[in-house]
Amino acid sequence: MAKDVIHDQVKQALIKDGWTITHDPYTISFGGRHGYVDLGAEKILAAEKSGQQIAVEISFIGRSTVSELEKAVGQYAVYRSWLSRTEPQRIIYLAVDKRAFSDLFEDISGRVLLEDYSINMIVVDVAIQEVVKWVNM
Repeated sequence: MAKDVIHDQVKQALIKDGWTITHDPYTISFGGRHGYVDLGAEKILAAEKSGQQIAVEISFIGRSTVSELEKAVGQYAVYRSWLSRTEPQRIIYLAVDKRAFSDLFEDISGRVLLEDYSINMIVVDVAIQEVVKWVNM
């Protein structure tokens, strides 16, 4: 399975942010089908003595590539649906580069997708491999 162009940068950004990568890729099985989310990660919250678990679908979305946007939102929707039934404690995120976020999701056409489909996002500065924004819907 081919990795996304920004896979390693997103992985390093999550590690810098205190996450432990538990799966690369993270396999979701439901109804005889299998999906492969790019990463599974876990962060131990010391105050609560419990772990927070996420699944991260990484997308390299070009500046004006509507087809890539459609693919990313579709994958996110499928994986969120399956995870809600198999591991409801694991939250799914769509990870994108900060430029793609700025170009697509700060515009009204992208904002409505975040709102309408409740898309959680991790925005990464791939040049410095750091998480710059968490969007929780």
